[in-house]
Amino acid sequence: MSRYFAGAASAIHGGDCACQTGSRRHFLRLAGAGAGAAILPARGFAQGAAPAPTKIDTHHHFYPPDVKRLGGLGGPLTDNWTPQTALNEMDKNGVKTSILSIASAPMDWFKLGHEESRGFVRGINEFGAKMVADHPGRFGLFAFLSMIDVEGSLKEIEYAFDTLKADGIGIATGYGNIYPGDARFAPIFAELNRRKATVYFHPTTQTCCLGIVPGVGDSWADVPNDTTRSALSLMFSGSLLKLRDIKFLWSHGGGTIPMLAERIDWLSKGQVRNRAELMPDGPVAEFKRFYYDTANAGYPGSMAALMKLVDPSHITFGTDFPYVSTDWNAQALRRAGITDAQIAAIETENVKALIPRLKS
Repeated sequence: MSRYFAGAASAIHGGDCACQTGSRRHFLRLAGAGAGAAILPARGFAQGAAPAPTKIDTHHHFYPPDVKRLGGLGGPLTDNWTPQTALNEMDKNGVKTSILSIASAPMDWFKLGHEESRGFVRGINEFGAKMVADHPGRFGLFAFLSMIDVEGSLKEIEYAFDTLKADGIGIATGYGNIYPGDARFAPIFAELNRRKATVYFHPTTQTCCLGIVPGVGDSWADVPNDTTRSALSLMFSGSLLKLRDIKFLWSHGGGTIPMLAERIDWLSKGQVRNRAELMPDGPVAEFKRFYYDTANAGYPGSMAALMKLVDPSHITFGTDFPYVSTDWNAQALRRAGITDAQIAAIETENVKALIPRLKS
């Protein structure tokens, strides 16, 4: 059991955590026991007391203590986070299941050596897996990877899927100006493709662009643009041709992808000589293959552009909790000019193509 996970679990559960004295084998028995308890009523939903929750949130952040320590996130939204605050938010807003992921804010783990970063990443993933086991049916997990440590990432993929039973992998759109189409990351994506994995991208601001416009928050414009840069890196490096079995999920309605897709298609025709080799059907067809969440993107203009670009079945509900409230995201969809049937599918059904276990 990772020393990071043991300390994190102790901090959250007040020291009353079986994992502190047990082995990794004990952790698995604990997870199995939690899965067996899935027939019990979910916490916070007394029988007959409220309508059954239906929403599935694919963009829901969690904060193990070591993330708080190394992440430099700060502020009450993250400092005061606990698993119970997540459950409270879900219970108030009819969310049945939230898929946990790490927000890719700048983290000092870039400065860690490979051995220490492996312990840090392992601790994050074991913490998330324990939340899944402790609250059957309420959480899923997009396991975190360091990426810059390729060997460690390959080992973590194996552990995340084979031992922790993660629902997918969560990574940042870039790593200190290194984007996912970089050849250094090819072994990682090859393994994810072999496993037919769901890969969730969360944007960040690269070192090139931190504070590039004085007085303007990085999250206002550069973070959405980084989603687009990341997708283009996969496309124009030729990586996507080799990764046809990965299901890609992009945050925040795809950032600026919906608005720029046809511009990219037009301009790249004359500027990329081997475009037909990289993507025989063109960039727009590749954008249509992706999935996108609605976190902080339910605005009428954003949703109109997204739904013009992709089939509505490729859109999932996201909240960006705790940065944005679940209620705001749910109400935004109802102001976006889409049908009740489309809203219902976005909030519940569409994600099941990415995470088949949610069909039950």
